[in-house]
Amino acid sequence: MDYFVVNDNAQPTGEHEVHKRTCIYFNKIKSYTELGYFFSCKTAVIEAKKKYNNVDGCKECVPACHNR
Repeated sequence: MDYFVVNDNAQPTGEHEVHKRTCIYFNKIKSYTELGYFFSCKTAVIEAKKKYNNVDGCKECVPACHNR
């Protein structure tokens, strides 16, 4: 299981990215919502969509959920 967060600050393209806590970009995120432990990024994205409509996975740490 991995621990996931969603960036509260949208990307310039409008989406809020889901990251693993171990992501190389995690330290650059100024504000995030903790999503918790999940077996897959797909489940973490579903959880993030409860807060934000436009959600995408980070291309580095969860490429399976990166769509843009």
